[in-house]
Amino acid sequence: MKPLVGDNVIIDIIDEVEKTGNIIQIDERKNELIRPVVSNIDQAMLVFALKYPNPNLNLLDKFLVMMEFQNIRTILCFNKKDIADETNMKELKEIYQNAGYEVVFASATEKEGMETVKKLLKNKTTVLAGPSGVGKSSILNALTKDGMMETGSVSGKIGRGKHTTRHSQLFEIENHTFVFDTPGFSSLFVPGMSKEKLEDCFPEFDSYKAQCRFIGCAHINEPDCAVKEAFHEGKIPVSRYENYKMMYQELKEKEKRYD
Repeated sequence: MKPLVGDNVIIDIIDEVEKTGNIIQIDERKNELIRPVVSNIDQAMLVFALKYPNPNLNLLDKFLVMMEFQNIRTILCFNKKDIADETNMKELKEIYQNAGYEVVFASATEKEGMETVKKLLKNKTTVLAGPSGVGKSSILNALTKDGMMETGSVSGKIGRGKHTTRHSQLFEIENHTFVFDTPGFSSLFVPGMSKEKLEDCFPEFDSYKAQCRFIGCAHINEPDCAVKEAFHEGKIPVSRYENYKMMYQELKEKEKRYD
């Protein structure tokens, strides 16, 4: 059994001065993530920038699906509030609060929203995740006393972050409050996910899917679909429904390849 960052372990001390020892037992995990590779978390805080780079909502929704599939509560933190457009912030808040997610806007450089972030993290073990260049390490620096994390920049050519965090690390923010800093990602997959299970990972579908005409409705081509009707009435945001359809198709094609 390979140890993961976040494991509770029993060690055999070799040298107390040099702080060396051997792991002799890994306690049972309450959960385990594959990407980022960490264990024993209470919640996730997904960090995206409001600008530079602009948020990739398809990637954001894939991460939310991954967390929903594993029953892990997720908070959305949009960083770089100081350079953001108010209209864009309002739109993002409506999309994701209506889906049941806690949404916070922050600026790590200006220390805006950091008290709200601290309250959401308090007495929890939280994985901080998101693409490169969105300010995860800057947020961690704003939360910690020492501010020792190396921060990166955004590539001018491709508009994406240059990787700074290269491996997962666990930090104690205060008593009983821990945060994992994890490497940035540019793609995601959800092991064990199927196209039939995907609808359960979009919480805003819950109010409508039982009213569909057909059991097992995919909410794409079927007639008398309550989810599609809700979408056409503006009750489900365009980006969320389009990303659902895109992920459904990706899973369908993946299943075909393995048949």
